[in-house]
Amino acid sequence: MSRRRVKPAPDAPSPTASCPCGLPAAYTECCGRLHLGPATAGTAEQLMRSRFSAFARHDEAYLLRTWHPDTRPREVDFDPELRWVRLEVLDTSDGGPFHAEGTVTFRAHYTEHGRPGAMEEHSHFVRHGGAWVYREAIPAG
Repeated sequence: MSRRRVKPAPDAPSPTASCPCGLPAAYTECCGRLHLGPATAGTAEQLMRSRFSAFARHDEAYLLRTWHPDTRPREVDFDPELRWVRLEVLDTSDGGPFHAEGTVTFRAHYTEHGRPGAMEEHSHFVRHGGAWVYREAIPAG
């Protein structure tokens, strides 16, 4: 099995820096384990956090690998002016080790053209082939 290389985002933090997902761990001990393949997400929330980190680090391969095949785009279009800077998990529903699906509501903070912003989403996750994958955003309301 070959080791794939991750193309880091411009100004990406070093692997020993704090993980972008917001948990108190180094990237290599947190989401980096999932991005590089030796581990898989055990919960929908863990997958959500690892996908946020993948967006922050421009890891297209991981994002596509963890996207449900029915909703997966052909590629991820990273905006070079957008930097994901902080994640807040607001709520989870199901998505645990013994569930087949779950939702995670989160607020993702970013800067775009140097201006701060945030977006909220209710993400739907399902098990596919035994692994958690992102299915779709659920409209609010």
